[in-house]
Amino acid sequence: MVSNERLLPFRPRPTWQSEYQPPPRPSANEATLKSEQVQIERKAFVFLLKENPRGRLLRIVGESGRNSPSIIIPATELKASQKLLAEMVQTSNELPPKKVRRSQFPLTQIIFVANGFPKNGEW
Repeated sequence: MVSNERLLPFRPRPTWQSEYQPPPRPSANEATLKSEQVQIERKAFVFLLKENPRGRLLRIVGESGRNSPSIIIPATELKASQKLLAEMVQTSNELPPKKVRRSQFPLTQIIFVANGFPKNGEW
């Protein structure tokens, strides 16, 4: 093979490699049993209890801007998830709060300097 006859990775693949595509998955018929929404800061979380032919599930969707990532928990694992979440809350409550280090300059002074010196000459 001559060096200029090699297939480059950015060239389209030959048709014999891309002929087979699996059939699209059919959409699942899911019935919503219960729905709740929680707003935390700028992010909204939607909790959906759903049922489909394979069983029940809890879908947690985090909606913020363009992204909507979701977590799906089968109903058989809800008790274990609840126990784990309770342990996380307990650990968070037991730990001392982290000290927040404030900036050396208050935000008002930074904005003030950005807008120019004051007319009376005082900071």
